Amino acid sequence: MASDTPARDNGDNGDKKRKFHGDRGHNGDNRRGQGRGRRPMQHGSHPSKKRNMGRKDHLRDQLDRRGRNEAQQTKDKQKEEQGAEAAPALPAPFATDEIEAEERRPKRKVAVMLGYSGTGYRGMQIDNKQKTIEGDLFAAFVAASAISKANANDPKKSSLVRCARTDKGVHAAGNVISLKLIIEEDDIVEKINSHLSPQIRVWGIQRTVGSFSCYQACDSRWYEYLIPTHSFLPPHPSSFMGQKLEEHAEQKDDLEGYRSRQAEVAHFWPEVEEKHIKPILETLDDSIRPLVEAALYSTEATDAPEGDPLMDASMEIKAEVDGATTETLAAQSAAQEVEVALENLRKQEPGFIMDDTTDGSVALPDSVVNKPVLETAIKALKKVYMDAKKAYRISPERQARVQAALEQYVGTRNYHNYTVQKKYSDRSAQRYIKSFQVAEKPIIINDTEWLSLKVHGQSFMMHQIRKMVGMAALTVRCGTDPAILKTSFGNVTVRIPKVPGLGLLLERPVFESYNEKQASQHGREKIDFSRYDKEIEAFKEREIYQRIFREEAQGNQFNTFFTHLDNYRDPTFLYLTSGGIEVTKKLGKKSFQVKWEGEESEDENASGGEG
Repeated sequence: MASDTPARDNGDNGDKKRKFHGDRGHNGDNRRGQGRGRRPMQHGSHPSKKRNMGRKDHLRDQLDRRGRNEAQQTKDKQKEEQGAEAAPALPAPFATDEIEAEERRPKRKVAVMLGYSGTGYRGMQIDNKQKTIEGDLFAAFVAASAISKANANDPKKSSLVRCARTDKGVHAAGNVISLKLIIEEDDIVEKINSHLSPQIRVWGIQRTVGSFSCYQACDSRWYEYLIPTHSFLPPHPSSFMGQKLEEHAEQKDDLEGYRSRQAEVAHFWPEVEEKHIKPILETLDDSIRPLVEAALYSTEATDAPEGDPLMDASMEIKAEVDGATTETLAAQSAAQEVEVALENLRKQEPGFIMDDTTDGSVALPDSVVNKPVLETAIKALKKVYMDAKKAYRISPERQARVQAALEQYVGTRNYHNYTVQKKYSDRSAQRYIKSFQVAEKPIIINDTEWLSLKVHGQSFMMHQIRKMVGMAALTVRCGTDPAILKTSFGNVTVRIPKVPGLGLLLERPVFESYNEKQASQHGREKIDFSRYDKEIEAFKEREIYQRIFREEAQGNQFNTFFTHLDNYRDPTFLYLTSGGIEVTKKLGKKSFQVKWEGEESEDENASGGEG
């Protein structure tokens, strides 16, 4: 019978030799490590596995249909040709004579404590076809002679196990892998780090008992999620969701209750309109003003199809940090937003024509609009909106609402709605959360205010944390009755979008039971990250926090994500209104049983990870 905690790893016999069976995963479960049709898989992957379309492919496909600019397409093509994300994950096999000539040295079971920035990597877990954290790490072990040449092209020979898998782009200040390494040299950590990029650091290597498995020995994990406070602003009143919130509140005689839950932010949009938007609109010609307003207030989002790539990808528009300036990337993002707005206008106003051949000095027919003038006006107003959001500072009342929402996760809950393809009856969907806290003081970076949310849980399923944050943020920003969170744990289907992976990082895993029992009994040192606090804090600031803040400043991922949700013209998310879950129940099974595409693992619980 499944339980809240991962099953014990009975298949790991430490330094004793054991035979690896092709149909058995590293955790001793006959079903784990298998793909569709019970095919054997190596560490969650297999060379012959049909590759699912990932987030980047979905997003590229969607943006291509929207007419992404030629320069960006050329850049993507060059990147693909260079194989930036398709580099071999493992070193090439050594020649037989090199292997035979190598000195045989003893391997020891160890815990490797490390940190990394996930930007540019396809996640933690090793994959023979893609660039991953473990791939680079394993190659560094080989280069530093911590893994013999005979074992250099097969992690199974070193009994590699990860404590927590992290998904594409997700960071870790502290994570652990356990395996057998050659650690005779005193400077082995320095040697390994010398073969790694600054994005990956090994903090220390700790001898363990022979039967140690970092995945099975981990008692709990701490994660942090950083989110801009403007994510908790209400949807614009003219957006699809903004209109539906008022409409359903009135229908359910909850208008007073709804407005009381939005009281501390009720002034925000009226003030932005009066102080910033109205003066710009008044300068526009009468022929162009309605089109600009339509682009701003009536953003058309197509009805939600099954497997909508924008939703399933959580709007993860990754800004390329290296090789381009912040100004260039910001300009590309703004130009892309304008192009999307123009495409929406073409759908809404099929009769009008945009002309980009004139300089604006010649009068045009009523059905023709000067495209450069329209683009300039839309771009200016979108910038005003974004600047107003960045200038927002969360009030203590609003922050208290965020904390109250997060506290509903504390304890044992059924998270079947917070991962992929889990049923209410699946006991493995029950997870225990020890705490979920908002940092008392927000921080201001690049003129944007951020909140730090820290969750301590026994174990997490794929996307669980991002969906937990997503649900809490949506209920606060939409002024939803907090009871919806309790409802989401019940025997109902609720489609919960996952917030961008950009803000997520694994703080550290906890090994209290192992430290107090096995380590003490066998004279081994405790697995404790606190001895590296100084190095970890410097690394977090340089390689994780600054990357998060820089990428958000360049791409406005959170704004794009929530704006898309606000204008998602489909009843799927109307459970956030005063109508509650009953509104979406009326949609029927077809709308609920969405096959989520773009997932990057067939077994989201294989390594107790989150992404």
